[in-house]
Amino acid sequence: SDLSHIKCSVNWMWAAKLPGEGARIYDAVKAVAELITDLGIAVDGGKDSLSMAAKVGSENVKAPGEAVVSGYATMPDITRKLTPDLKKPGESSLILIDPSGGKNRLGGSALAQAFGQIGDESPDVDDHQALINCFRVIQKMMDENLLLACHDRSDGGLITTLVEMALSGNCGFSINLPAGADTLAYLFSAELGLVLEYLPDNENRMRIILDEYGLPYTLLGETTDEKKIVISRDDEIVLDIDTMTLYHWWEATSDRLELEQMNAVTAREMTASRESCGIRYHVPFQPEPITSGNFRGENKPRVAIIREEGSNGDREMTSAFFWAGFEPWDITMTDLLEEKISLDKFRGVVFVGGFSYADVLDPAKGWAAQIKFNTKLKKTFDTFFSRSDTFSLGICNGCQLMAFLGIIPWEGIPEDKQPRFITNNSQRFESHWGAVRISESPAVMLKGMEGSILGIWSAHGGGKLFCPDPAILDSAREQGLTPVAYVDDDGNPTETYRFNPNGSPAGIAGFCSKDGRHLAMMPHPERAFLLWQWPYIPEEWKKGDWKKEVGDYVLAASPWLKMFQNAYRWCTGE
Repeated sequence: SDLSHIKCSVNWMWAAKLPGEGARIYDAVKAVAELITDLGIAVDGGKDSLSMAAKVGSENVKAPGEAVVSGYATMPDITRKLTPDLKKPGESSLILIDPSGGKNRLGGSALAQAFGQIGDESPDVDDHQALINCFRVIQKMMDENLLLACHDRSDGGLITTLVEMALSGNCGFSINLPAGADTLAYLFSAELGLVLEYLPDNENRMRIILDEYGLPYTLLGETTDEKKIVISRDDEIVLDIDTMTLYHWWEATSDRLELEQMNAVTAREMTASRESCGIRYHVPFQPEPITSGNFRGENKPRVAIIREEGSNGDREMTSAFFWAGFEPWDITMTDLLEEKISLDKFRGVVFVGGFSYADVLDPAKGWAAQIKFNTKLKKTFDTFFSRSDTFSLGICNGCQLMAFLGIIPWEGIPEDKQPRFITNNSQRFESHWGAVRISESPAVMLKGMEGSILGIWSAHGGGKLFCPDPAILDSAREQGLTPVAYVDDDGNPTETYRFNPNGSPAGIAGFCSKDGRHLAMMPHPERAFLLWQWPYIPEEWKKGDWKKEVGDYVLAASPWLKMFQNAYRWCTGE
C-alpha cells in the first residue's frame, strides 16, 4: 500500500470562543495541515465541536483542545497484515524503530498522569520525512516477509507496547535498555516508534533497509517461551516479573467493573480461568479448497436463506452456500406469507441469526409464533420438513427458532418439555471467539468432521440450553444428537465462562435430528468459512508444517467450509 491511499476525517474539539483559544486552534490546524500535506494524506471529512466549555457558578470549565484524526485506506490484500501478538516466542527478536531521533519527552504521558502531573514537553512529529520513511520501511519489510509482529509505541510508552505484545502472545521477553538510558523516560515516553518482532536470520536484511532510509533503531532483545518480563540496563535487572501478574493487573479494573455489570458468578469464573494455555485447534480431516467449478454449471441445488425483521448474517450465509456450489436465494418471511415464492423447488432452508422482532418476547419467539399460528406458513414449512430430500440449518436466532418449532432434537415433544434456549448465565449479550468440538452424530452437514476442535464466533444474549425434562436431554446425548459442544483449552466440553459463553449444560451448543437432515447451533460457522475470518490462526497453519501441533493434514481452506460442502454433496448425491 502507499501513504497516498490513506484518507482521514479530522474532528476538532475545542473551547474556541474563550480568550486565547482561537489562536491555539489556529496553530493546531496549521500544524496538522502541514503534516498531512507532507505525508500526502487527504482529509475528506470531519466534524467541529467548538463550544467545549461550560460555566459552573462563576468559573469557566473548558475541555482541553483536541483533534482526533481517524485514518482509513484500501487494502490490496487483507491477509497481508501485521498484528501485535508475538508469534514465535523463544525463537524471535525485538527491535525498536525510533523516528523521534532518540527523544523521550514525558509531557502528557501515562506516567505523568499516574503521578498527577502534566509534564513540560510533549512528544511531537519533529521530522515529517522520518515518519514517511517509517511507513515505507514497514511496507518494504512486509513485501520481503521479514516481520512477524508490529506494535506502535503509543499510550503508556515502550513498556506498555512490549507488555501488550507479550500478553497477546501468551509469552514473555527479555530486553536490554541502551547504556546510560534514563529508565523511566525510555520506557514510558509516548514518542513515535514501532516495535517489530522478527527472526534473527532476517536481522541483517532489516538493518540494511533501515540504514538505507536513515531511520534510527535499537535492538532490544529476545522473546521467551517463559511467561516472564525481564528488563535490564547496564547489566542490572530493573524489572523481573511474571507476565500473568501483569495480566491480572491489566485486567483488574475491568474485573471490578464486570462484577457490577454482569452476573458476579460468571465474572469470577472468567477471572479464575484467565491463566490458560490458549486455544488449540484440531483438524483430523483435509479441508478442501474452493475451485472455479463451484461457481459454474446449471441445475445447482437451491437453498433458501430465510430472514425476518431484525435478522442478520444473511449475507455471510449466502456467501458460504454459494462458495460450496449452491444457488442461494434471499427470501423474507413476507415473501412466503404473500406467496411470492414457494419452497417446493428448494433443497435447503436456512434460518439465519440476529434478533427477530428485537427478541422482545424471548429470542425467536415472535418469529416462531408467526409460523406456528399462521395456517398458511405452518403448512408451507411442515410440507418442506416432511420431504425426505430436504435439509435445514438454524444458526443463532435460527437455532432458537427451530427449537420453538419442535424440529430438533426430534418432533413430537410436548411444548412444556421442548428444549429451548434462554438467557446466558452472564445475563448479557456475548460476542467472542471460542472453540467447539464436533462429536459423532447423524448430522449430514457435519459428516467427516468428527473429532474436530475448531474456532468459531458466538454472538447471542440467549444461548443457554434449557431442557425442562432432563430425560429428553439424556436421550438426545445417548443418540448422538448433540454434535457441537463448547470446550476449554484442553478440548473438554465445559460449562465454565468464557469458554462456554452461555452456560449450556455439558457445553452443548446445538442439536441435530435423528435422520441428520436438520441441524441447529448457536455459534456462527458462516462467519468462519473463510480463513481470513478467523481472528487467530496458529503460525504453523500459515506455512503448512503443522501436523504435530494441530492435525494430520496441511490446511488448504477453512475447516468450516466442509460443513457447507457436505450439504452440497448430500443434495447432489456425491
